[in-house]
Amino acid sequence: MRTDSAFVIVLDDHPLVGRGVAQYLQSVEPALEVLVATGWDEVERIAADRGRPRLLVADIWLADGSSIDALSRARADCPAWVWMAVSGDDDPALARRVRDAGARGFVHKAAPPERFGLAFRTVLGGGEWFDETPGPGATGAAGPRAWPVSARELGLTPRQGEILMLVLRGLPNKRIALQLGITESTVKEHVTGILERLGVRSRVEAITRLRGRQLDLRA
Repeated sequence: MRTDSAFVIVLDDHPLVGRGVAQYLQSVEPALEVLVATGWDEVERIAADRGRPRLLVADIWLADGSSIDALSRARADCPAWVWMAVSGDDDPALARRVRDAGARGFVHKAAPPERFGLAFRTVLGGGEWFDETPGPGATGAAGPRAWPVSARELGLTPRQGEILMLVLRGLPNKRIALQLGITESTVKEHVTGILERLGVRSRVEAITRLRGRQLDLRA
């Protein structure tokens, strides 16, 4: 079985949901091929034919039960399998359960797409990301209003504010550079300055730092 294939598998037994997730992840990492499987048997067929994926993004609850057991068995046979869990289940213990089962990350289906994209890139890059579940009844419910904050209030220049907005949406440096018409090295310099100004060390910490605030570029 080959193990060098640059592709990702999305496992979801709802085809429309799976395709939607795959299309979004493809936009986050255009260089990767994102395939969709509706069951664990299909995942095994893809792996047998094309090799182990770089990452498996798996819905926990499938039509034939939980995917945790199948993934635990797969990792027992091949520890190099890397997977991230997604679920609409509001069980507060779910993040811990999937971590114990060997997952590198967990994102609730109620999470904003930008957060999902950042979690995906974090796990793909070798890190971990575990969201807490939003709690019973939280899915689809209106959350607390975010307090608006301007780039100037954060001690940033207008250009740094534009870049921070795109960072918070989960865009990588290359796509930020293309969108703003500047070089990737310039973006990297600005991101370094932004993190220093916010007093954080990474993009994930920046998102945590700005939780409850909405960046307003008009101010």
